[in-house]
Amino acid sequence: MPVNELQDFLQNKHLLSNELPFEQQIITESIEKGLILSEPGITQKKTGWICNRCGQDNPSYFAFYPCYHCKKDCVYCRSCIMMGRVSECTPLLTAEGSNSISIDNAQLTWSGKLSEGQKNASTHIVRTIDGSDECLIWAVCGAGKTEILFEGILHAIRNGKLVCIATPRTDVVLELAPRLKDAFSGFEIAALYGGSKDRGTRKPLTISTTHQLLRYKNAFDVIIIDEVDAFPYSADKKLQFAVKKARKHVSACIYLSATPSKEMKRDVEKGQLHAVRIPARFHRRPLPEPSWKWIGNWEKKLSKNKLPLVLTNWVKNHCEKNNPIFLFVPTIPNLTQTVKLLKRIGYFTEGVHAEDKMRKEKVQQFRDQQLQILVTTTILERGVTVKNAQVGVLGAESAIFTESALVQIAGRAGRHPEFAKGHVVFFHYGKTKAMLEARAHIKEMNQIALRDQQINRC
Repeated sequence: MPVNELQDFLQNKHLLSNELPFEQQIITESIEKGLILSEPGITQKKTGWICNRCGQDNPSYFAFYPCYHCKKDCVYCRSCIMMGRVSECTPLLTAEGSNSISIDNAQLTWSGKLSEGQKNASTHIVRTIDGSDECLIWAVCGAGKTEILFEGILHAIRNGKLVCIATPRTDVVLELAPRLKDAFSGFEIAALYGGSKDRGTRKPLTISTTHQLLRYKNAFDVIIIDEVDAFPYSADKKLQFAVKKARKHVSACIYLSATPSKEMKRDVEKGQLHAVRIPARFHRRPLPEPSWKWIGNWEKKLSKNKLPLVLTNWVKNHCEKNNPIFLFVPTIPNLTQTVKLLKRIGYFTEGVHAEDKMRKEKVQQFRDQQLQILVTTTILERGVTVKNAQVGVLGAESAIFTESALVQIAGRAGRHPEFAKGHVVFFHYGKTKAMLEARAHIKEMNQIALRDQQINRC
């Protein structure tokens, strides 16, 4: 029956009618019979407008347009317009339900072993899921956060719970999906991002960008937020609202981060948020500590079609050893010029940034060793792992390179146990507080790990 199919499709989602693959007559009849629920896309309160999809209530995000449907000037939300226009007269539709999926043969096929720090975190995740609670897993870059989740995911799914791993960036979804599909059997996994073929599906485990969660309501028993401090999630209230809306009223939430915010750290200190700290990588080797190299006015050199000699010598040294290089730069113009100059010297080089439609293909070329150097903005500071990668930051003094960003960037090196001594260099035109704090952060984690005997000295 189309009505039953519509109910099933809408179960715990939050969608506009034009997002549904059903005729409008079926939708209207289902609303009239109370089989699906309808609520205004935007409501007006004493303090102003509020968008019921993204929670936006800032007046600057609302505007009027001449509406074809209601034949008047209709207010709409500009904050979530990229998901389709929500206005006064366009209802948001949902269907309530238990939204559980019974899985009898879920299996963990991953055969690796967890370190003691990972085992401790894994145990706390299972407890958090059972207690429908919240916790923070504060783990250094390369600690093996994905593997820490395995037992908790399996435990939840075997108990009929729906799990969502939410991450701010598409790159991370694309990185995690194949790893998780290899780690489990007996159930399906959906990967949600802009343009994904899995959009609209309901699976026991969903890996999603935080933007896609705007389309869900009371849907998940367990939400795991990967890199909770990362942009844009950390700075965008609508994405934080999306996660809250997508959680069931009784649910568990697990936050993952190598660099939690000051607010989150304060909650931990006050006892308002339970945290498990993992200061060491799974291979028990110290985090690579960044070195600094002064390169003068590097932007002036770029404008004259030159690269700083210190940088080119460093690149030459690693390319001669066949070591792949991540080179981070502050802006897209910096990226374009740097790529051009490195190619002119003769290196196999490409650049990637947030608007690059070929980003996925270029990262794969880099992994496949078809490229010697990948120049990137901070878009690849997280979630991308390349064996034996060496890391340089050109213009490390730039404001875009915060403490958190620099710690994450440094975390791209030394991740593989065979190449645990990765090289990290901050090429700069003056030291900044962020640079000092990032190096201090990494040193502190190494000291804690050494004290707790979680890393080897050599």
